[in-house]
Amino acid sequence: MSDIVYVPVWEEATEVLVRDPVFGRWVREVGPVEVPSSDDEPFCYLTRAICYQQLAGAAAATIHGRVVEALDGCVEPERVLRTPEETLRGAGLSRNKLAAIRDLAEKIESGDVPVSDLADLPDDEVVERLTRVRGIGEWTAQMYLMFRLRRPDVWPVGDLGVRQGFAWAHEFDPAPTAKELRPMGEPYRPWRSAVAWYCWRILETELP
Repeated sequence: MSDIVYVPVWEEATEVLVRDPVFGRWVREVGPVEVPSSDDEPFCYLTRAICYQQLAGAAAATIHGRVVEALDGCVEPERVLRTPEETLRGAGLSRNKLAAIRDLAEKIESGDVPVSDLADLPDDEVVERLTRVRGIGEWTAQMYLMFRLRRPDVWPVGDLGVRQGFAWAHEFDPAPTAKELRPMGEPYRPWRSAVAWYCWRILETELP
């Protein structure tokens, strides 16, 4: 996964937002929405997401790579449950992240958290199902919706970057709380995923 390929998504959202009086100037500067291409199986993708929680990209990528090596490249529930905990801890996983990955594996194996049909479920049901797993909260489930399933209308108000980017674009000070931001996204339905993506980009983009 070292060579990340980005693909365009939600093209219609870009066409709509480029005419928006607030976001339009940022859309013109940043360009269309692009997200990492991925066809990973749900368990593999979620294991990576857990590895990346609360870590900078380079450090997270190193740990994730070591976890994959520890599993001999077979990132599957059954393989995780057969691998000694000390082996996975030796790859750099914290106790909490190891517990989360093992809980995910156990719940998938037992059928408590089916993942084969996630793509067929509504957004709220995907979030409800994934958050049954220890260590997977609403934010991680929303990132799965946006970047793995590429759902167009996810609104991750708990994400600090989204709140800060939205505030920057609207010249709010201070940034809205998660509760305050939730209704502010309503005018942008059904393209709130794209708005969130542009909020992230706003924080790293300097307009001419």
